[in-house]
Amino acid sequence: MSTETAEAHAEPAWPRKTREMHNHHMDSTIWNDLAFREGDIVIATYAKSGTTWMQQIVSQLLFDGPEDLPVAEMSPWLDLRVPPKAVKLPEVEAQTHRRFLKTHLPVDALVFSPEARYVYVGRDGRDVMWSMHNHHLHANAAWYDALNNTPGRVGPPIGPPPEDPVEYFRHWLEANGDPLWPFWENVRSWWAIRALPNVRLVHFADLKRDLEGEMRGIAGFLGIEPDPAAWPRMLEHCSFEWMKRNAAASVPLGGAFWEGGAQRFIHRGTNGRWQGVLPDELSQGYEARAVAELGAEAADWLRAGHGAR
Repeated sequence: MSTETAEAHAEPAWPRKTREMHNHHMDSTIWNDLAFREGDIVIATYAKSGTTWMQQIVSQLLFDGPEDLPVAEMSPWLDLRVPPKAVKLPEVEAQTHRRFLKTHLPVDALVFSPEARYVYVGRDGRDVMWSMHNHHLHANAAWYDALNNTPGRVGPPIGPPPEDPVEYFRHWLEANGDPLWPFWENVRSWWAIRALPNVRLVHFADLKRDLEGEMRGIAGFLGIEPDPAAWPRMLEHCSFEWMKRNAAASVPLGGAFWEGGAQRFIHRGTNGRWQGVLPDELSQGYEARAVAELGAEAADWLRAGHGAR
């Protein structure tokens, strides 16, 4: 066998977990104890990047478009430390359908399985944090109590955000992702493995531009052949308007942690709300930082997805 042929058939260099991540939200150790099944689906994002949207898309593809799927219950955020892993892991192990799990971890804090399929959703950090500000600003006392007072928290508690989204964004950019978790390392880690055969990168902006095309690509990647008769209702059920009207099924605990409920969690689903509000110097500083942290190609993708090229 020639060297080129051997290289073509070589096993990919699969990522290895090198660290744990703990904070008010996360306990990455749960992945150490998960028994992967062939065909497991892992939906990954930094946060507020289209995670719930992708969970809805995957659920519709898997189950041929029903209206009443309890998606948040079926697709848990595995590394969220509430409820603790002693409660959550047996529930996940008991699932009999094809599992689709959610994570907000970077690759090096995640146990990576060649048996699973990984869909990572990216979004411009300015859009992420405008959405996160709304999410954080309207969190209620039960949200703070669950995150800060459930036993096992590592690190400081999370407190209320400032009213001003610009102040919130500036602090996040300057403080390496605080009060959440680091942004650049998350994006960089997933971009670095984009060529693996079981990894697919999707962008929020591309979902907005061509939902049907993106859904067909995701279905092919996951090895799903959608029922043509069910396709129109799948598309409808993945539209922002339908999800907003039926938000309680997609949002954790039906939206009980937010003032305004589930419809507050699924807020506007739009990009660019920071435009005209975020000062130019701060926006330009973010763009320069993206190139420095990610490189020009990844920064361009993160800004606008593939459809803008």
